Amino acid sequence: MRIAFIGDIVGRPGRDMLKIYLAKIKEEYKIDFIIANYENASHGFGLTAKNANELISYGIDVMSGGNHTWDKKDILSLFDTHELLRPHNYPQGVPGTGCKVYEVSGEKLAVLNLMGHFSMPMCDNAFRCAKTTVESLKLEGVKNIFIDFHAEATSEKRGMMMLLQGEVSGIIGTHTHVSTDDFQISRGTAYLSDIGLSGCRDNIIGMDAKVPLKQFLTGMKGHFDIPKKCKKILQIAVMDISDGKCSSAFKLKQFDDGKILKTQAWEES
Repeated sequence: MRIAFIGDIVGRPGRDMLKIYLAKIKEEYKIDFIIANYENASHGFGLTAKNANELISYGIDVMSGGNHTWDKKDILSLFDTHELLRPHNYPQGVPGTGCKVYEVSGEKLAVLNLMGHFSMPMCDNAFRCAKTTVESLKLEGVKNIFIDFHAEATSEKRGMMMLLQGEVSGIIGTHTHVSTDDFQISRGTAYLSDIGLSGCRDNIIGMDAKVPLKQFLTGMKGHFDIPKKCKKILQIAVMDISDGKCSSAFKLKQFDDGKILKTQAWEES
């Protein structure tokens, strides 16, 4: 199977990039299944029902969340009607689930959403949750497992890779909105510390630069806004997976001027 993952979709600019380019990318690269992170999709904070329907109409099969999962009240009912995940390591009793299994190209694919600890809301231990969930999936006969690890610290993300390399098909980080240059395949596990945002690329993490710069200069906080006009990017990772292993992977950077960059993941010997 060939699956793809899109990280933090930030507001209308991110949604617009998916509207324009996602169907074309899916067809050109023969992608079977698309996963995307929704937590910043509605003006940078959470997900509304309207925007959930919009994103699904562009060809996304399941969407994962993070620390902004609960920012819009719509999300509580959407868990019952849409293919949505929230971090699996939220405490027991929290609505929704962070793990679902799908049939893709005749094989089972599990999508697992986890949240890190540094500078994040209270949640259960991500590493123990990951380990026990993967073990349970394998006992159920699910070999192909993809993880969206929504975390601030690259050390936590790299730690998850060290814990699960060879055990899952892919681990890709989200949350920082800044892409990293470490896409690799190790022991059949594709890994990227952070895929980066899809949205405005000429400001600060997809937001207008004025308020963040004021905070950096003075310590005074304010409300982050998404610019009405900006230069935009769509970032998507594509992975070939079978029998639990990733055999090849690459990342696409689609710019709003039509330019596209392709970077191949390197494979550790």
